[in-house]
Amino acid sequence: MSVKKILVLIILMFFTAAVHAGAGTPAPKGKTARITADTPAPTRFVVRGYKILDMSKGGKPVFFRGIGYSPFLPGETPIYGANPGDDGRYKQHMKLISGLGANYIHVFPLKMPPGFFAALDKTGLAYGQDVWVWAYAEDFLDETFQKTTLANIRETIDYTYAVGRPDRLALFSIGDELQAASVMRTDARHPEVRNFSGKHIIVTNRTPTEVALARLIDGAMTYELARYGRRHLYCHTSWTHIGPVADRPDLEVPRENLILPDMGDLICMNIYTYANGVRTSPPGSVTGTTYQGYLEALAKETNKPILITQVGLSTSPIAPKPNVPGFGGHKAEDVPKIFRSVWQDVRSADGKEKFAGLVFFELQDEWWKSGEDPADCTRHEENDPEEWFGIYEVGKDNVLIPKGKIPEGVRALFAEP
Repeated sequence: MSVKKILVLIILMFFTAAVHAGAGTPAPKGKTARITADTPAPTRFVVRGYKILDMSKGGKPVFFRGIGYSPFLPGETPIYGANPGDDGRYKQHMKLISGLGANYIHVFPLKMPPGFFAALDKTGLAYGQDVWVWAYAEDFLDETFQKTTLANIRETIDYTYAVGRPDRLALFSIGDELQAASVMRTDARHPEVRNFSGKHIIVTNRTPTEVALARLIDGAMTYELARYGRRHLYCHTSWTHIGPVADRPDLEVPRENLILPDMGDLICMNIYTYANGVRTSPPGSVTGTTYQGYLEALAKETNKPILITQVGLSTSPIAPKPNVPGFGGHKAEDVPKIFRSVWQDVRSADGKEKFAGLVFFELQDEWWKSGEDPADCTRHEENDPEEWFGIYEVGKDNVLIPKGKIPEGVRALFAEP
């Protein structure tokens, strides 16, 4: 075969590989993300290498033992912009969370009422603030979207300093679980956008959606430092369905659209045992589970600390999606064993030193999900797994009742090193 024919074949091979990898668009290579050297560090929780240190405790490394918290009770819903009620629930809830041995709460409502913070003051708990970003956006780089979203982020920061507890706050998470269709649509519309140099965040060789996230985090950090003279840790919370682990057959985006959420101080990921990307992982090196297999692959993707911001199981009586085994239908008596398996996966994984915490989702069942109609918050629907992720169920007079031995199981795990 002539040299010319060999060269043609090589070119065709590369072209074919590129097409199969992503419709003719190769994935960005050599992704980078960094915070500028002159950006001030947070005052309490800081990142050093793989560790998160608590400077209020002499720079001692911290492993966040967390509980996801959204305290909407039956009859309440955030769908129309309401905040959770301000009443005696927080005294009860904080006692339960502290009793589980948690040291961290991952908070979802943007404006927790003063009663929550008053109850928080009586505990040793730190908290992280999830900052809502519309995950189904038409275009994450659209200037109107960026401007409106940043205004909402600034409002949340202002509320933290006016009503919240900035000295107890560990992090702001900018956005949570972006949807695959929105990611691909954004990337298709802005193929030329690959880099961003902000005041504090610099990223190169990224996808357009990752640049959009970097812009929002940079804007948030810039605002907090300029207005309040200090900052907290920043992250974006992603999920396994859209990366960053690439070699999985059930991902919802092609390789060139994968999200690596490293455009902040740490990696924050929702990692469920039955999730896309997890259930198709190879066995872990120690426990042999696919969950550990995913964790070990994830640890190789980054040199930043990793916080597992959500892991949990729904005890809905009905599992409505046969194509998503594990999404609902779990018996309360089986949950502690699975939680223990997850805990062992994290604590024994190859790369375990990179994991800085694990948050169980969530404290109590939320009846308002998935918000199909205005009265949804008054029904505990047996076929809606989203309403059944609580460690506790909501009983008479809104008293939280343990789901079997799930709280006992969490307490035992959080008591371990």
